Amino acid sequence: MSPKLALDPLLTVRGKQPKGAYSMISRDEAKQIILESFEEQALVIGGLVAVHKVDDDLVWRLMKSFDVILGKAIKRLHLEPSEQDKEATPGRVNAKPHPAIEEFLLKLERES
Repeated sequence: MSPKLALDPLLTVRGKQPKGAYSMISRDEAKQIILESFEEQALVIGGLVAVHKVDDDLVWRLMKSFDVILGKAIKRLHLEPSEQDKEATPGRVNAKPHPAIEEFLLKLERES
C-alpha cells in the first residue's frame, strides 16, 4: 500500500473527496500515529511526575501497562480484520475507576 493516503474512487468527485469522507492510511502510518500518541502520553505522565509527588511503583506499573497496550496495538496492526475479532479481551476488574478516568473513558466512547 502506498505511504500516501489512498483515495476511494467512489467518494472522489473531480479529484476531490467530499468533506467528511474517509481515506485509508497505510499500516506504517497507523503505527506512526500510535507511537506518537504513546510518546505524548509518556511525556504527560513524565510532566506530572516531575511536578507532583508520585509513588515510584505507581509510575513503573503505569508505564508497564502502557507498554503492554502499545504491544497489543502494534500487534493488531498486522492482523487481518477477521483475526482481530478473535483476539481475547481480558475481563474487567470490579473496581470503580477514578472519576477523571471514567469521564475520559466516556469521552472515548462518544468519539468512537
